[in-house]
Order: sequence, then C-alpha cells, then structure tokens
Amino acid sequence: MLTFWIIAALLILLALWFVLPALLQKPNDEEEVERREANILVYKDQNRELEADLKSDLIGEKQYQDEKQELERRLLEDVARSESNKPATAIKNAFVYGVAVFIPVGAIIFYLSVGNPKGIDAANAPRPMPGTATEQSGTMSQQQIAANIDKLAERLKQNPNDVQGWQMLARSYMMQSRFSDAAGAYEHLTSINSKDADAWTDYAEALALANSQNLAGKPTEAINRALQIDPKNQKALDLSGSAAYQAGDYKRAIDEWQKLLKILPAGSEELRTITAQITKAKEMAGSKDSK
Repeated sequence: MLTFWIIAALLILLALWFVLPALLQKPNDEEEVERREANILVYKDQNRELEADLKSDLIGEKQYQDEKQELERRLLEDVARSESNKPATAIKNAFVYGVAVFIPVGAIIFYLSVGNPKGIDAANAPRPMPGTATEQSGTMSQQQIAANIDKLAERLKQNPNDVQGWQMLARSYMMQSRFSDAAGAYEHLTSINSKDADAWTDYAEALALANSQNLAGKPTEAINRALQIDPKNQKALDLSGSAAYQAGDYKRAIDEWQKLLKILPAGSEELRTITAQITKAKEMAGSKDSK
C-alpha cells in the first residue's frame, strides 16, 4: 500500500511539473513598459507627420483634426488595455494556485471515490472553478471609453504637468461632447503650455461650444492669444473671422478670412467654405452700409 502512495505522489509531481510552468508564465514587466513606450513613440512620430503634412498643405485642417483624434483614441484604448491586464494577472495567479492544490487533492479524492464505494460523498467533492475568461469585444463601448477618460483624469491629478496627457484628456472630452470639461482641461493645458497656439485655439472652441457656440468674451481672448503666438494658425483665423461675424463686424470678419484664404491649399474644401463665408459677410456688410 505504501508503494502505491509513493508512486501516486511521484505521478502527481510529474503532472504538476508539466502543467505549472505553462500556467505560471506571465508577461515580463519590462517588456510591457517597453511596448507602451514604443506605442507612445509611434504616436508622437505619427503626430509629427500629421503636423508636417498640415504645414505643407498636403492635408486640410479638418482632416488633420480627425486623424489626430483617431490617433489619440487608439492610444487611450491602449492605455486602458494595459490597465485592464493588471486584475487579469491576479485572477490568473489565483487560478494557478488553485490548480496546484486541485491536482493532488482531486487525484486522491477520485481514487478514494472509485476505490471505495463508502468513500466521501459527491457533495463534498471540490466544486468546479468558475471560468475566468470573458469575451472581449474588438472595440470599446461608449461607457468603457467614458470610464477610461475618467481614469485618465484621475491620473493627471497626480501629474498636473503632463502636457501630452492633458491634451489627450481635453480632446477625449471633446469627442464625448463634454465641452465644459474639455474647456477646463484646455484651460489647464494653456496654463502649463502657454506658448501653444493650438491649445489656445482649441480652448476657445471648447468654451464656445459649452456656451451655445458663442465666441464673445473668453473665446475671443483665447483666439487673440493664439494669433499672437502664430498669426497664420488656420483654425484661429477661421474662429477669429467667425467671432467678428457674430459681433456684426463684417469687415473684420472678411479681413480675417481673407488672411486664411491665402494659406489654404488650392481646390480644397476648406477654401471653398471660407470663400462662401466671405461672400456672405460681404452681403451682410453691404446691407448694413445701405441702412
């Protein structure tokens, strides 16, 4: 009988030797960090390429903004996936320890149950472990995206000088139509990166959208700051013309849009749109002068 138990113990150890190494494998932390850093570098390179294409008039402002938001959305999803892997690792560890206990104990119980009809009751047998795998959809739901944005906001409270993080947070709020939150994020961004004309322009846009698209007051001040930094900023010139148009200053609106007209690529949709806006402003100016 003793010989049987020795052989059984050896067989159990042999089974564990095959099973546990595969289960205990886990991603190297340094590799995970390197992967995340590589993704951020790729994002920065793609972002620089977009900015270069915009400055060389290969793409328009709208295409630039759309592609930049798509880059930031993918980076945000990548960050979220990295965070979600942490609880998964803990579950996996628990599962491994469960297997380590279940194999020898289960083997002994199985033998006693089969070899002895009066052995333990089936009700006392170990219950199957609940599955730990969950189906993951290829894309994130709106609720998941919103939750990840809130996580990013919490993280930035501990790192208030992270320019890239605040820019991502602000643009994420804009994508979610949370314009007041976006304006707050852009306000912080301009305080830590006051020489960024794009940040001031986006701040003006968020403020206006949070206030029924009204560009008067703070939005106009932000637009003016952007143009002081970069007089040829296309979005700032467009918004400056719109602000003047809203205020009834049609001549100034025409002046601002004509500045923009000179730097827009020929045949672009943006050029046609601004041309139409200038025509409308001229009509309004003529009507105003005739009164």
